[in-house]
This record gives sequence, structure tokens and C-alpha cells, in this order.
Amino acid sequence: MMTLLAFLVTLGILIVVHEYGHYLAAIKCGVKVLQFSVGFGNPLYTRRFGKDDTEFIVAAFPLGGYVRMLDEREAPVPEELLPRAFNRQPVWKRMIIVAAGPIANLLLAVLLYWVLLMSGLPGMRPLLGEVPASSAAAQASMKSEEMIVRVGRNPVQTWQDVRWNLLQESLKSRTVEIEAVSGAREMHLHRLDLSKLDTENTKVDILDQLGLAPYRPQMPSHIGEILPDSPAAKSGLQVGDEILAVDGVSVALWEDFAGIMRKNPGKGMSLKLRRSGREMQLNVTPERVEEGGQVIGRIGAAYRLSEAERARFMVDVKYDPVNALGHAALKTWDTSMFSLKMLGSMITGSLSWKGVSGPVTIANYAGQSAHIGWKSFMGFLALVSISLGVLNLLPVPVLDGGHLMYYMVEIIRGRPVSEQVMEIGQKLGFTILGLLMATALFNDINRLITG
Repeated sequence: MMTLLAFLVTLGILIVVHEYGHYLAAIKCGVKVLQFSVGFGNPLYTRRFGKDDTEFIVAAFPLGGYVRMLDEREAPVPEELLPRAFNRQPVWKRMIIVAAGPIANLLLAVLLYWVLLMSGLPGMRPLLGEVPASSAAAQASMKSEEMIVRVGRNPVQTWQDVRWNLLQESLKSRTVEIEAVSGAREMHLHRLDLSKLDTENTKVDILDQLGLAPYRPQMPSHIGEILPDSPAAKSGLQVGDEILAVDGVSVALWEDFAGIMRKNPGKGMSLKLRRSGREMQLNVTPERVEEGGQVIGRIGAAYRLSEAERARFMVDVKYDPVNALGHAALKTWDTSMFSLKMLGSMITGSLSWKGVSGPVTIANYAGQSAHIGWKSFMGFLALVSISLGVLNLLPVPVLDGGHLMYYMVEIIRGRPVSEQVMEIGQKLGFTILGLLMATALFNDINRLITG
């Protein structure tokens, strides 16, 4: 239910924002709007608003929407309303109205990132852990406990920044310069080889492929936090308990304890623990949770970092309103350009089409991000909004970008594109979109089957 609700909320917000962009631009340009529909098919709800008596519709099929404007090409228009017909507008007004939808999606992403960057995004500092001997990181002479501070030309603060910048660099070059600081505050420059990076393998993190792993401190097996109504709470575990053994197997580190819980979903476990200097026994059954296509065990307990540990390993990326707006706009721009580069690589054949996702994958990630928290969901919403905006700006007939392409030709030729050309373009556009949707659905089904 959470996944379905998150998916519907995602679709609703993205569609309403996109179509409202068209609607607002049309109203400001003096065009009469007849209908504003969220969804296609049979209307579930209709109501008329505004001085133009615009019909607002919520329809049964939620994968899209439309804004229908007064247009002589669709139906006869009374003479007194001809100045308000879409087809009678100068080409620059038509371009504004068509471009307003995708631009609204991009502006939504800027707004969401702005809120997130003002509220603060927690992240792990890019402190390097153990480096595998045969990895690209080892070949670049990178060492444990080095702090990565720059990837290429871009400064980084978190592992998420490192991952994102490595993905972008992998599309531009076979190597990238990494700047890192050692514990002795010495600066080191490393040349990291990206040539063997498999960006199509979504099952293996790009960091793992390169041998870059976060530093994992030796955390004692002390309970620092317990979620309400979790298996840990129901079993009687308390904050401050020290886990000594699980089913007779001694544990000293939190990582070992958590690992045992993950490997035993739904199985009753006997815990030996120390509380206030007294040893005691408790039983707990890890609940079954799906994560990354696998079923794992989880009890709803966590280790809590001390203030000193948190300062060393964690960082809150937070900006004042002005700087947050600048970073939000830059992040939206970078993500948009990255999407275009990925699409270009797919078209040229240097990247597989396996990365194209459809509604099933979007619904899955919507549910996962909603479960994690509102910040995660807002970040996901911003990413999908950018994808929708970029997709609609592509010069493909039937998309907004296709109409903009026609208008550019009209400006150059001095007259509109012929109806015959537009009809051929429409058929071509529907063919391209059909193939794209078929690819996305195939990838969705393949992911469901293979996990």
C-alpha cells in the first residue's frame, strides 16, 4: 500500500506541475483553455473553474495528462474568440506555452533540492576503508583512512558526491584525478582508472567496482537506538544493552551482530546480553524485510555514534537560502546534462538500453524512498521530475520538444510546417515512444523475474 500510494503521489505531483506549466503560460499569453486533465480515459471527477469556465478533470488512467486549448485545427471557433485561439498566436507565444510544461518540472526539481539543501542532508564523509589489493583504487595507490576531497574538478563532501561525480566522469574520460587527504593532513593525488567500469551492472555499486569502500569503525555491540513496535522493542531489549552472544556464538562488534540478524529473517534467536552489569537472556525474531531484491532480517535496533564519532564519519550538507538555491539550480542542471549524455551514449551504442526504466521500477523506488523518509522521497521526486522535463524537451514529434522543433522550422522558413509533414512526424513520434515504452516495460519485467 505504501508503494502504491507513493507511486500515485509521485505521478499526481509530476503531472499536475507539468500541465499547470502549460496552463499558466497559456492563460498569461491570452489563450483560452478548455480542459485541464490529470490522467486519460473516463473522467472520475470534473469541475469548472475560472473566468473561461475551464473544465478540470481527474481521469481513470493516471500515466499522463493534457491541457486542451481553443484551436481552429480541432473545432470551429467563434469569430469573437479567434484572437484567443492557440493557432492564431505568434510563434514565440506558442513556444512559451509548449516549453512551459517541461520547464515547470525542472523548476520543481530546483524547489525540492532547495528545500532539502536548506533543511540539511546527512551523509557519510568519504573516508576510505580497506582497499582490495587488485582493485583500481589499489592500482592508483589509494590507502585506507584517506579522506577524498575532490573528484576531477569537483569538491566532494559525502560518498554520494563521490559516486555521482565518478558516474559523470566515466562518460567523459577513461581516468579521473582523485584528491585525498591522509590522517597526517598530507595531500595526495591519485589517477583512478575508469576503463573497466561496468555502468550497466546495476547489481554492483560503482564504488565496489573500483575498490572504494567507506571506512567502517570498530563499533561495540551496544544497543543505541530501538524503533517503537519493532522486534527489538517487543523482545524487551533496551538502549544501553551490550550483546555478548547470539545462539551461543560470541559477538563483540555491532557489525557481527547486525550481520547475524540479517542472515536469519523470521528465525527465533537467543541473545546473551549485559544490562547494568548483570548478564541475562532474551529471545528475538528478526522480521522479514525485502532489500535490493533479497529477503533479510531486521530487528529495529541500531548503534548510536558518539558525538566525536559522528563528527569524524558523518556530515550534514546544509546551506543558507541563497547558497542553497544556487546549489539546487546547479544540481538540476548537472542531472539534466547527465541524463542527456546517458541517452546519447545509448543512441550511439556505447551504453546499453538496460538502464531505461518503466512504471514498475518507478513505483518500486517511490515506495522504497517513502519508507526511508520524506527527504529521500523528495530527492527521488526531484530526480524523476528532471527526467520527465528532459524527456519532454527531446526533439521527438508528439513530445513538447517535437512541437518546439516545428516552431523553429517555422521561424526559419517563415511559414508553418505543412499538415502532411506533421502527420508523418506524429506517426514517427508514436513509433519511437512505443519502442521506448516497450523497452522500459521489458526491462521492468526482466528485473522482476531476475530480482
